[in-house]
Amino acid sequence: MRFNPPLEEGRLIRRYKRFLTDIETVTGELLTIHCPNTGSMLNCMVEGGQVWFSRSNDPKRKLPGTWEIAETPQGRLACVNTARANQLIEEALHAGVISELNGFTALKREVPYGQENSRIDFRLDYPDGAAYVEVKSVTLGFDGSAIAAFPDAVTQRGAKHLRELAHLARDGVRAVQLYCVNLSGIEAVRPAVEIDPAYAAALREAKAAGVEVLAYGVRVTPEEVCVDRRLEVLFD
Repeated sequence: MRFNPPLEEGRLIRRYKRFLTDIETVTGELLTIHCPNTGSMLNCMVEGGQVWFSRSNDPKRKLPGTWEIAETPQGRLACVNTARANQLIEEALHAGVISELNGFTALKREVPYGQENSRIDFRLDYPDGAAYVEVKSVTLGFDGSAIAAFPDAVTQRGAKHLRELAHLARDGVRAVQLYCVNLSGIEAVRPAVEIDPAYAAALREAKAAGVEVLAYGVRVTPEEVCVDRRLEVLFD
């Protein structure tokens, strides 16, 4: 996925009220832009660090741009726009990059399902049945480690999705938890048990119920973001 028009560069001043970010562009322009990330963004931003943003010319928008990429305290690049994860995974599915999910005949987005009034990110139809795929964007990295973690804050919604997938798997329906790791320099991903032990326990239970747990890494540059490699998922 290439950014078109190209992203603009700036420096982070601060993120606040969750969805607002103050930056200074390379030309010295001070802007307040949209932060499209509902998480804590732990270890994912540093004041004074580089940021890249997409600018909008839509006069109906309250803010002139959207934060897309951040320089992390570890010197990595993170795609912080969580809406990109599903776009990237859909692009990778159609391109056959995610080999475990190749061969589908139809792809549907945001399909209602489950026992807790949920919507699945993707339902893939195959000649022998459907696969339900839940996507999570991962941006939490650590100093001196090539292992990322999810989540970066307590997520009851994430645990709910794992319960829904586990119900499907127990009923013989193919269910997949897919982590889209939007962070450069990562080789594996793990549950962040130190942040949300309930989510980590739900992931173990889902895996035991037959849910497939996959992770794919994203090549992150200011020019493009692209799913390009399978990553290991660590449970211990």
